[in-house]
Amino acid sequence: MSATPLRGVLATGVALLAFAAPAAAVPTPAPSASPPASTPRPAPTDPGVTPVLPQPTGPRAVGTTTLHLVDDSRPDPWAPEEKARELMVSLWYPTKATSGPRATYMTTEEAEMMLQGQKLFQLSPAAVGRTRTHAVADAPPAGRKRSLPLVVLSPGFTMPRTSLTSLAEELASRGYLVAGIDHKYESYGAKFPGGLATCLACAEQEQDAHKAGDKITRGRQADVSFVLDRLTGPNPAWKHSALIDRTKIAMGGHSVGGNSSAWTMVKDSRVRAGVNLDGWFFVPLPESGLSRPFMVIGDDQFSKPGAGNASWDRDFTRMTGWKRWLTLAGGHHASYTDFPLILKQLDFDLGVPVSGARSMEITRAYVGAFYDLHLRKRPQPLLNGPSKRYPEVKFHTR
Repeated sequence: MSATPLRGVLATGVALLAFAAPAAAVPTPAPSASPPASTPRPAPTDPGVTPVLPQPTGPRAVGTTTLHLVDDSRPDPWAPEEKARELMVSLWYPTKATSGPRATYMTTEEAEMMLQGQKLFQLSPAAVGRTRTHAVADAPPAGRKRSLPLVVLSPGFTMPRTSLTSLAEELASRGYLVAGIDHKYESYGAKFPGGLATCLACAEQEQDAHKAGDKITRGRQADVSFVLDRLTGPNPAWKHSALIDRTKIAMGGHSVGGNSSAWTMVKDSRVRAGVNLDGWFFVPLPESGLSRPFMVIGDDQFSKPGAGNASWDRDFTRMTGWKRWLTLAGGHHASYTDFPLILKQLDFDLGVPVSGARSMEITRAYVGAFYDLHLRKRPQPLLNGPSKRYPEVKFHTR
């Protein structure tokens, strides 16, 4: 068993490396901000296909908008010469607007940098970037004052905030405000007002994955707390912030974003519940425990008890409140993001037993049930034990 908490997201091991559970046997090479010059680069071909994200299942139409937030109280952890920390935040929310231009999934430039970083040179950045979403761009939000629970989503390392769009749109269609964060310099490419920001954190991660994971987790906690300040505090960054129910705030994340959910709950009492989607716990929960609700979901190869993810074995015992430990049989590290279902539509086979469409259906069902139970106090039998509808999902105790 490798000591490094890195393993390939794709079953082929070709690309899409991210912080996750440790790999078995030989350590997986760490990602680099740009591929070596000697790496063959097949010319991408545009198949003329427009990938489509799954339709949200909730009763509400979905709107979205984007915020650029600047925290001038601290320098950027990856570029200390920059005296302020910048974040790009997408908000998804319920709306009455059923027509209008759909939000762009990601720019071609962002898609190109992501695909190059993941060594998926044969895929068309234009095709990935034009993936069809279901949220109406800049639509007016719907809801009464303090009626919208807030869920913050943090993506996996090197991945953009848009990688969790299917989950975000689903939650918004159920009546949540969702804030997805691009943490500057932690993805292969994210568009900021000053231009594209590349993965400066990758160099530190290549040197020491555990040390970098700790730094990323603590930095993301500061990022999330700042976003909550700007959404719910005085002089809010979103003019519709009065719609937010400040007593109903939760967080979720993929990979290192999932670890960040737990650590943010430790440091910020405003976050009432959290979800970790297949992420290693780089910063351990304190021995005093975490008493608020938490759920971990991972693939069954690495994330079932005793299978190699020692951080889950350790921290699950430190969760003293409501908790669930679920694994997805036949799942993979990328199964909780949009990319398996997008790449399948572009005729790129990941070789994962559970299809991207099915894994996203499962992710939406269980994560949505978790937030409905703990933020809205609505009973959720799905979380009580195995389901005939989702036989791939296994419940574990420790």
